[in-house]
Amino acid sequence: MKPKKTVCTFYNVIQGMDHVLRKKLKGYTVTIHKHPVSLDNLNSETEILGVFVDSQVTKHILDALPHLKLIVTMSTGFDHIDLISAGKRGILVCNVPSYGENTIAQHTLTLILALGHHLFESVKRVKEGGYGWEGLRGFDLKSKTIGLIGTGHIGMSLIRMLNGFDATIIAYDKTPDKKLEKKHGFTYVTYPALLRRSDIVSLHVPLCAPTHHMINMAEIKKMKKGVYIINTARGGLIDAEALVWGLENGRVAGAGLDVLEYEAYLKNPEKLFEKDTTKEIERITLMNNILVDHPRTIITPHNAFNNEGALNRIMEATAKNVIAHSIGNPINLVRCV
Repeated sequence: MKPKKTVCTFYNVIQGMDHVLRKKLKGYTVTIHKHPVSLDNLNSETEILGVFVDSQVTKHILDALPHLKLIVTMSTGFDHIDLISAGKRGILVCNVPSYGENTIAQHTLTLILALGHHLFESVKRVKEGGYGWEGLRGFDLKSKTIGLIGTGHIGMSLIRMLNGFDATIIAYDKTPDKKLEKKHGFTYVTYPALLRRSDIVSLHVPLCAPTHHMINMAEIKKMKKGVYIINTARGGLIDAEALVWGLENGRVAGAGLDVLEYEAYLKNPEKLFEKDTTKEIERITLMNNILVDHPRTIITPHNAFNNEGALNRIMEATAKNVIAHSIGNPINLVRCV
């Protein structure tokens, strides 16, 4: 009698990438769905659940999977997973911590440069038949202080890139690495000092309870007038209403965002009419729409990760997470305290 194969079910796998998972996980029973996980498309026999950021792995989802042992998210962020409920069940959660540090850092730098050179407005003006440069005066990074919140893989990759622009680079991290500081020519400072000194603030931390809305009204009021805010990490790090306030009052000169809190409601506005939509979701979605339309923002559709090399690395690392767990040596375990 052949041993039973581990049942793996993957949801909203990035288009064109499913062949990588099937090739790497030949010894498993692999089912792949193109849509996010929901109570309607669950396989109750699932032992390993694979999801992307659009899949909300709630307590209700977990309760419907009695055999679940492992969740592998095909992303660095893991705020779409109920870690507390998973932990109570002894379900391990793994992520892909370093698939796209260069890719996302490059997108972050692109947003900074685009804001600094009024790139969006410049291109729009020419396409609409204009060719004047009035009102498009930008700024030089050489004269700026750039503050990074978080010096993990992505933050450090961005620091290495910024060194070529002769900017002053400061950073805050709850666990600073002095060796990195010396090697890469930046300075660790306190969080209040970073907010006070930075001309540009860029976010590179995971979203969890301690970091939720870490950029809020009180913090924006502490920032240098005319600050630029960049976020390619997770939308919930910023209170959207506070950012709108900052833009409208001139405290914030501009924002470059690849992520927004509850961004799924921009992608699928019909979700706002579902019965479980809260007033908070409605409020934040309204603020997001204001941010999208604001003349001093550049917003991209959670696209920083999206290139061929990074996507292949995501799939390969996800398969390694599954295999490592199966042989009793789990890797890339996540938690947020």
